[in-house]
Amino acid sequence: MKHTKDFNALNNHFKSVYDWFKELPTLSFDNINSYNTLHIIVDMINGFVKEGALSSNEVLSINDSVAQFTRFCKYEGIQTIALADEHTNDSTEFSTYPAHCLKGTPESALTDEIAGADENIKVFGKNSTNGYLEPDVSEFIKNSGKNTFIITGDCTDMCVIQFALTLKADFNRRNVPCRVIVPYDLTATCSLPNHEPELAEIMALYIMNTNGIEICDSGLATTLGYAMYRKGI
Repeated sequence: MKHTKDFNALNNHFKSVYDWFKELPTLSFDNINSYNTLHIIVDMINGFVKEGALSSNEVLSINDSVAQFTRFCKYEGIQTIALADEHTNDSTEFSTYPAHCLKGTPESALTDEIAGADENIKVFGKNSTNGYLEPDVSEFIKNSGKNTFIITGDCTDMCVIQFALTLKADFNRRNVPCRVIVPYDLTATCSLPNHEPELAEIMALYIMNTNGIEICDSGLATTLGYAMYRKGI
């Protein structure tokens, strides 16, 4: 098959994406109403962070930061919920990925750091890469009255992007304004065969941005981290 696209032009396109990424804003809570905001953690569970076929150092590297951000949300009165892979042995997803995160096993549980950051986290199980398709998840969000959603977790180019785009599209379909925010430093993807994590991650962030998702830096390493230090969080 003859390729008709000018792949030489990709160098310029990638430079544009990289230039966009370098100029991302820092998340500001000045215009965020805590009562109307929901923090959604995607798959920060042992099976992706610490053990099992799909655990990775990339996801492990954000575990403490997501826990720290969760503590901040609790302090600010922002509710946190979590999505967790819970598969059965006959899960059709295992035709694409190695068996992982079986329901009732340690792999499907939140990491100790995440669970310890807020004892009131409500956990929703999911059986696919798109947690929004779980009826109890989408109904909870619709009935929550929230209009601002901050998404953290993994994997950026799989479960995070699918959840973010479906959430945004559902609110658009119902003509309900909302903000969907993804702090890039609180998401990560993993290394798999034929899967370059750096490329997959930045392109997922770029695609989310072009679809109305707000991509930003959490500020944990700068302004937010300093504020948490001052408040003793």
